Amino acid sequence: MSTMIRNKRGSPMEIADALLTLAGVYLWIGVAVAVAFLAWGVDRIDPSARGAWLFRILVAPGAVGLWPLVAARWIARERCRGCGSPDAG
Repeated sequence: MSTMIRNKRGSPMEIADALLTLAGVYLWIGVAVAVAFLAWGVDRIDPSARGAWLFRILVAPGAVGLWPLVAARWIARERCRGCGSPDAG
C-alpha cells in the first residue's frame, strides 16, 4: 500500500479558493466603505460635491477599489476638523 505525503502548503485549488475568498472580503468591505463615504463623507471632504449625484456614481468604483485610502483620508479629515491646518476640511 502506498501512502501519499500531503503537501504542507496546500493544493493549488486551496490557494485559489483562499485568494478568491480574500478578494470577496476586500470587495464587500470596499462596497460598505464606498456606500458610507458616498452617502455622508464626500460632502465633508469636498463641499462642492453637495448634490452632485452623477459625480458620486463616477467615483463609486474607485472608492470600492481604493477603500483603504478612502477610509484613511476620511478618518484623518474627521480627526483634524477644526484643528487650524489649511488642509483641514
